[in-house]
Amino acid sequence: MERRELFGFLSSSVQKAGKHDAKRVVLRPPYYEDEDAFATGCRTCDGACAALCQEQIIVIGADKTPRLDFTDRGCTYCDACAEGCPEDVLSVDRRRLIDAVVVIDQARCLSWQGVMCFSCKEPCMDDAIDFKAMFMPEINDKCTSCGFCIGRCPADAIDIVKGV
Repeated sequence: MERRELFGFLSSSVQKAGKHDAKRVVLRPPYYEDEDAFATGCRTCDGACAALCQEQIIVIGADKTPRLDFTDRGCTYCDACAEGCPEDVLSVDRRRLIDAVVVIDQARCLSWQGVMCFSCKEPCMDDAIDFKAMFMPEINDKCTSCGFCIGRCPADAIDIVKGV
């Protein structure tokens, strides 16, 4: 196990209990047209989208609607949730980016404080994180709001804000 992996493991075990609770935003799977359709179409569904999600990031809330939880993983845009939606709330024809913006809090980010950390860049499949000099990560316009970087940040410095 590399030092970076050990540090991430140790810090994540402390953070998992309350991670992102204070800044909770409801993010939907990226295959819908009208957010109001969740309130009506998901009432009788058994949560097929959550069962089909390969990354297990879809959580069915108390209101029976799906939301995304980026605590441990992110969205690969694999289409499985949309293909399996029995109520046509989610559809592959309506595929879009997740309705959110990913931001790095410079005050909490280890790299912005001079500590060599690349935890956010490593899981990014879209090469959406640039580093100014050796430190100072910034999200670029390639970001798809997939969320893979969020759960990997040992300092909980990456937030996701609703609305693009």
